[in-house]
Amino acid sequence: MTAFTRRVALLAAGAATLPRFAVSQADQRPSLTVAVQKISNSNTLEPPREQSNVGFRVSGLYAEPLIDTDWTGDLSPTPGLATAWRRVDDRTVEFDLREGVRFHDGTIMTAEDVVFSFGERLFGTGAVTAAGRSTVLAGTTGKEPPAEVIAVARRSYPNIERIEVVRPGVIRYVSARPDVTLEGRIQQNVGVILSRAAFAAAESWLAWARRPVGTGPYRVAELRPDVSLTLEAHDEYWGGRPPLRRIRFVEVPEVSGRVNGLASGEFDFACDIPPDQIAVVERNTRFEVLGSPINNIRIMGFDKTHPVLADARIRRAMTHALDRRMIVDTLWAGRTQIPRGVQLENYGEMYVRDWENPRFDPAEARRLLREAGYRSAPIPYRLLNNYYVNQVPNAQIMVEMWRAVGLNVQIEMRENFSQVTDRTPGRAVRDWSNTSLFGDPVAGILRSFGRNTEAERNGEWSNEEFNTVSDALMAETDMTRRRAQFRRLMEIVEREDPGLIVLHQAASFTAKRRDIAWRASKGWAMDFRATNLRFGS
Repeated sequence: MTAFTRRVALLAAGAATLPRFAVSQADQRPSLTVAVQKISNSNTLEPPREQSNVGFRVSGLYAEPLIDTDWTGDLSPTPGLATAWRRVDDRTVEFDLREGVRFHDGTIMTAEDVVFSFGERLFGTGAVTAAGRSTVLAGTTGKEPPAEVIAVARRSYPNIERIEVVRPGVIRYVSARPDVTLEGRIQQNVGVILSRAAFAAAESWLAWARRPVGTGPYRVAELRPDVSLTLEAHDEYWGGRPPLRRIRFVEVPEVSGRVNGLASGEFDFACDIPPDQIAVVERNTRFEVLGSPINNIRIMGFDKTHPVLADARIRRAMTHALDRRMIVDTLWAGRTQIPRGVQLENYGEMYVRDWENPRFDPAEARRLLREAGYRSAPIPYRLLNNYYVNQVPNAQIMVEMWRAVGLNVQIEMRENFSQVTDRTPGRAVRDWSNTSLFGDPVAGILRSFGRNTEAERNGEWSNEEFNTVSDALMAETDMTRRRAQFRRLMEIVEREDPGLIVLHQAASFTAKRRDIAWRASKGWAMDFRATNLRFGS
């Protein structure tokens, strides 16, 4: 060995033994710390298991669908892991897969990963879909997803028949019946593409769900349940090198803790800021608050199996007793709005523009209670501590409004959602919200109400006509008839047999350092890609 080769060998050996901090110093990209109220309700990161507001906030950073969403724009569909898509017929959509996409483990995404992501991962090894088909979706990893995942999959893709590999780089989604919403369904984060090999290698489904291997700009480094989530840059990201070395989400349940931590420099971002704290944050010129109404509607959910609420007249009385305009003006400083029913304007031609919400009418509420023979029986209201912004003061105001017409509503605080929805005596009223993941009623009201949805599976609310009409709407291709069907669904669930009360459109406000140029999402998602982040502005 020559002196030169010995020197090279020694240098190589030295590099291999350098302290870890010395290696990390070479990466000059900044890191961010983001304070949030909650990271995950289920303490998992698998999107179909974590279909919550807080889950939506982070999932797009590590996992991506074939069709993405313009979150900081008009919520329109954009190319994701598919560069293009086209209708073959009213049951079939073809996708051109993006080439050279790498998972976080370094492997290349293939058509087989797409098939797995819509099949075994969602429906289990037998892959029996809601359409009742056992198809090429089946797999052999031996890991069965929990029942909650399969239920979400069947709700999200009720008519999926099969996913076909047409040729290398081209896959075909086939529905068992006509469906005008196929592209929107693919856009949902339930259908993110994850690594089949990593799923097979994981020691258990839970281990996988706490560290899923996707294609996003950041990879999951560590999830500490109820504490923090650490994401690290995925430098082989197809969309370009991420601008951050690391993102750390920290759970800080109290608003004051998030605001004070931002002011002290402990956090760079603080989420879930109530409107009355915006001025407090912005008194310090180093910080600003961004946000707006988003693709989510805050609702109250009814359990119609409760002995008191079994009478629809009492549920209607609860609706007429609420002055929602006063709530929006008082708690939200007019920064959000009351939608026309359970719908958003991005529904396009499906938007029912002449829909009128049940009116604030205390006299009508009292009349309905007299007619129902109500005698001040207690009505439990299960409540979390500010999972939703302004949740507790909103509840206190509503309880006073209900009591003003004679309704004996009693708040019962709970620690988590499982305690709220638990099938125990006394479950009657609860806070909830409804997110539309694409511009159609299928993405909104039919995610929560109707056949095989959360309300029905929880045993809270079901209506046979509603189920029949919702089935027809999902199969209907004529927009005029679809709008009529959607109107009928709102008539049932909001007026005739209330399963909910529409409160207001949700709004999301995020405080941040002013020297960071960043745009807030029109949904829950937080975008930290290079196209949406710049320092020094």
